[in-house]
Amino acid sequence: MQNINPEDFRVKSKIELSKIPTKLNIDTDKDEEETALNKIQIKLSKKQDAMYAHNRHAFLICLQGMDTSGKDSLIREVFKEFNPRGVVVHSFKTPNSTELEHDYLWRHYLALPEKGKFAVFNRTHYENVLVTRVHPEYILFENLPGIEKVEDITPQFWENRMEQINNFEKHIAQNGTTILKFYFHMSKEEQRLRLLKRLEQPEDNWKFSTGDLKERERWDDYMNYYEEAINKTSTDYAPWYIVPADDKGVARYIVAKTIWEKLQSLTDITEPELDPKVAENIEFYKQQLKE
Repeated sequence: MQNINPEDFRVKSKIELSKIPTKLNIDTDKDEEETALNKIQIKLSKKQDAMYAHNRHAFLICLQGMDTSGKDSLIREVFKEFNPRGVVVHSFKTPNSTELEHDYLWRHYLALPEKGKFAVFNRTHYENVLVTRVHPEYILFENLPGIEKVEDITPQFWENRMEQINNFEKHIAQNGTTILKFYFHMSKEEQRLRLLKRLEQPEDNWKFSTGDLKERERWDDYMNYYEEAINKTSTDYAPWYIVPADDKGVARYIVAKTIWEKLQSLTDITEPELDPKVAENIEFYKQQLKE
């Protein structure tokens, strides 16, 4: 596990998802995966505290993937040692009436992390070039000028959205937010098994939605649009990482290690020094508390 290099999963040139494996060819067991993740969790927690106190950097973690790809459980496992005041998770669902009165990026701007904090987007602004491409009729709810019917949505419309997303990410990156985007690359067969598990195990029944089956029918469309979005929006300031997601334990470790290595690269993050006047009188303050 320690030999896993996050750079191997970073998108640096044009990719074809069909040629990228959904499972790493490594021999690990659950205990080994949990032990490796735990070591990273502890280091992340300490560095997060320093970043919070430093109060200059922010992190935006973007998670995208098909249903059952493991996004929810990854958030629980990777971030469970974080100080709660320093991380906020946002799960973006279908836009509500208030959100639809603004442009599609508005609600994402509102959820951006404060300095010193992490924000995790569980599903992201990329839904606007993924789900809406599979279901272009959703665009009609945005009441955009010149778009009265699906046929009005041209290829240039999607090109413009990709450019807008790149500009959005460039803007926040230039203002102190580190962006890491993870696509959970799961096989269609693995999704079938996970959906079946939700039906076969009573305690997981509540997780099942008939909508998952309907979206599964459009698998190939989703793969094409994911591939295009990743290729057009993986940049130096907001890179995509394609994470093999058939093995949840390995996927969690890859994400955690990627975040850790990026944090380590920000060498200016240090814990603030104690005020000299306080340091000079520290023994005096100790004595006061002992009396």
